[in-house]
Amino acid sequence: MKRDINIFEFPLNLGLKKKEHETEPGVRKLPDWLRKFDFHQEINPQHIFRLEAPDYSMELDQESGVLNADGIVEYAQKQADFILKNNKEDSFNIMLGGDCSILIGTALALKKLGNFGLFYLDGHTDFIPVHLSETAAAAGLDLAIVTGMGHEKLTNIQGLKPYFLEENIFCAGNAETHDKEYVGQIINSDIHYFDVYELRKNGFEKTAEDFLKMVSSKALDGFFIHLDVDVLKDELMPAVDSRMEDGIDYENLREILKPLLHSPLCFGIQITVLDPDYDENGTYTKPFVKNLIQLIKNKED
Repeated sequence: MKRDINIFEFPLNLGLKKKEHETEPGVRKLPDWLRKFDFHQEINPQHIFRLEAPDYSMELDQESGVLNADGIVEYAQKQADFILKNNKEDSFNIMLGGDCSILIGTALALKKLGNFGLFYLDGHTDFIPVHLSETAAAAGLDLAIVTGMGHEKLTNIQGLKPYFLEENIFCAGNAETHDKEYVGQIINSDIHYFDVYELRKNGFEKTAEDFLKMVSSKALDGFFIHLDVDVLKDELMPAVDSRMEDGIDYENLREILKPLLHSPLCFGIQITVLDPDYDENGTYTKPFVKNLIQLIKNKED
């Protein structure tokens, strides 16, 4: 059965610490940037929904130690309500960030809908306590937050902690493998973890299929895909907040996403961290959009 597609635009950038040369992180322009390269037109969604984000700030929250925590929590609650209000059963939802912290709002919505899995495809694990973070920014902590690690202000919104169970998550693609303390956090968790080298070894398609088997064996209500574009090789996608040299290519991306997108249990996918300010001519955005459109349009085949 062909599913209706909805696009949700969440242009939030409070989860990133701005760089010295920036007025604010440019990721908030991502939905409009993708529209410029005909993403919306080609996908031709049933609906396009947009939730405007608050102005950028650099407010370090004393309670949680996380940058802009109050603004992020407030937006996450509005985002969850917004998704639940506009979600139709059997629709496929594309969430356009913004930064990775938009996962918190989606996670809240999914927790209210049932017991969901998460396929976390990212060049970083984002699974650390705030004291290990150089920036104290939520976009680098979001996987930790949605599984309940960190201050209750962020991890226990509306008493719903944890939004995802660790054992229901695959985290794949991390290329920041040299820092033992950083990687140790996820290795010592119940998350199914595949760094970029392990991912190659296990196989991209097989990793996706292993995840789908887990979703099926646990009879989960569905699952969600997080795609941070920094999982791609730097030569393919340097327009990101935190660049990593190693990563996957577009063929790998197709192999891993195709089985996931084909599953009727896939609630949707979020796209985050592509910063138009670092790709003024769209050199890197154009092939990304082309590949993504092909994958999403062919998911019913």
